[in-house]
Amino acid sequence: MPVYTVHAPVADSADLAATDKFTFVRDGFHFWAAVASVIWLAWNRLWLALVGWIILSFAIDFGLARLGIGRGAIFFVDLVLMLLMGFEAASLRRWTLSRGKWRQLDIVVADDEEAAERRFFERWAARHRGIVNDQWSVDRGGPPPTRTIPGQPFSKPPLPPQGSIIGLFPEPGGSR
Repeated sequence: MPVYTVHAPVADSADLAATDKFTFVRDGFHFWAAVASVIWLAWNRLWLALVGWIILSFAIDFGLARLGIGRGAIFFVDLVLMLLMGFEAASLRRWTLSRGKWRQLDIVVADDEEAAERRFFERWAARHRGIVNDQWSVDRGGPPPTRTIPGQPFSKPPLPPQGSIIGLFPEPGGSR
């Protein structure tokens, strides 16, 4: 399962008004960052990383050509650099966010980004709600919960009858 890191801008307080600015960064290999590095970096607005990538690529290609290395070896080095970019693309994105004064709020494991958002906001809302006893999250089909919180209208569940057996077992002494 993919791992996502959740980032929020530091300037905004982490409240319900700032949730639309939260960013989810998937950890792992990014195919399009490996195949089209320059386009991927520009698309994600990683400008400093884009400039560094262009300079690094040209410097390595120029240096290898000056050393008289063959085109096949230069292509292999470029292929290794492409794989490196694919594996480190998420780290570059997190680094750029941290330089832009964003903070990491949480780490979420989910199948896709939508599930990661759902999972994160469920936990985040529960933490920021400040309510220990949420009336809306109580299972309405089951017996009433047995909580002893002052001021809450909860009742004790009924006691089972004496001598009875709960489940799919026959009554003691009854016929089968």
